[in-house]
Amino acid sequence: MADHNELGKKAEDLAAEYLVKNGYKILVRNFRFQKSEIDIIAEKDHLIVVVEVKARSTDFFILPQEAVTKGKIKSIVLAANHFMEEFNKNQEVRFDIISVLPDKTGKLVIEHIEDAFEAFDAN
Repeated sequence: MADHNELGKKAEDLAAEYLVKNGYKILVRNFRFQKSEIDIIAEKDHLIVVVEVKARSTDFFILPQEAVTKGKIKSIVLAANHFMEEFNKNQEVRFDIISVLPDKTGKLVIEHIEDAFEAFDAN
């Protein structure tokens, strides 16, 4: 497996652990619809939380959360809508990003950005 794939898998595992420790119930990981994929779908306080996990080995060029493009947002929203219909969910949905970056010692650090898509115009 390529190094970036290993980092991505590790980041998703860390993100899921982080969410569980913070009171979220993981409903599904790697939910696929057409060509779209949602890394984690969780639930907390009657809210469905759709989580995009972004990891980078460095933030020299771009922060992980900056790598979520408008096209990616549209794709995630489409997949989330399908999830809600398929599983007959009638709850409010929030879109979060969890970024994972190593600190100066190499330890992976998580940043949880709630309502991350709110600032974007996905149209």
